Amino acid sequence: MPHLLFRGVAAEQLQAVAAPLAEELAAICECGTDNFTMACLHATSVFGSLPGEPAFAFIEIGWFERGKDVRTRFAQAVTRYVGQLSIPEIEIVFHAYREDSYYINGEPVEE
Repeated sequence: MPHLLFRGVAAEQLQAVAAPLAEELAAICECGTDNFTMACLHATSVFGSLPGEPAFAFIEIGWFERGKDVRTRFAQAVTRYVGQLSIPEIEIVFHAYREDSYYINGEPVEE
C-alpha cells in the first residue's frame, strides 16, 4: 500500500498516467506496483469556485510513514505526473497509518 485518492482529476485523465506513475512510486518506496491503489473521487464544488471553473487537484495519500525524503520524492512524482494533465493546481496531503491499527482480512499487520 499506499492508497491514493484523487479529487479534481477525471478517471479518464488519470488512466493515461497511472501505470508509469505507479512504476515510479514503487521505485521510490522500494516495493511492487501491486502495493498501490489509486481511485478518483467525484466531488461537486458548492463553494469557492465558479461553475465550469477548473478544479484544483486534491490528492490524499494514506500510507505507512517512510520519512521526509521519501515523502517529498513521492509528492514530487505525483505532482509531475498529474501536472501533465493540465490541472492548474495540485495539493497533496499524507495520512500516516499506524501498523497497530491496520488490519488485512481481520488480522493485524503488526503483532
